[in-house]
Amino acid sequence: MIKVVTVFVNCATPQAAWSSTLGSACFFPALNSFTLSPMSNPTQPNVKLVNGPDYHENYANSVQMRVNIWDFFLVFGTLQQQTETQVEIKNFQGIYLSPQQAKALLGLLQQNVQGYESAFGEIKLDPRMGPQGPVH
Repeated sequence: MIKVVTVFVNCATPQAAWSSTLGSACFFPALNSFTLSPMSNPTQPNVKLVNGPDYHENYANSVQMRVNIWDFFLVFGTLQQQTETQVEIKNFQGIYLSPQQAKALLGLLQQNVQGYESAFGEIKLDPRMGPQGPVH
């Protein structure tokens, strides 16, 4: 088994990770690694993160997903409740992920949600959003 450590920003404490501005990339120091199977390349490259000229950060409180055999398609947007029975979602970005990248993202999200809940308590979801409906 090969242990891989992410090269993203580390925060001194879990609280620091969540007091930063929206959109900052900050992961919990104790939770920023995962293990790959033996089929992985044992030599890990040095990774340099560079923001391209079209890079921007945004806030999303709505994510929709479509899946097919080749990829996962995530659509990010902002949800605004117009009335008690009317909700408007303005989508602003769609991102395609390979199944492998989707699974890697799942692992990172699980680790970071567990770290967040360890630091701040359980994240409660709206009970109206059951497993049968979309999560926005």
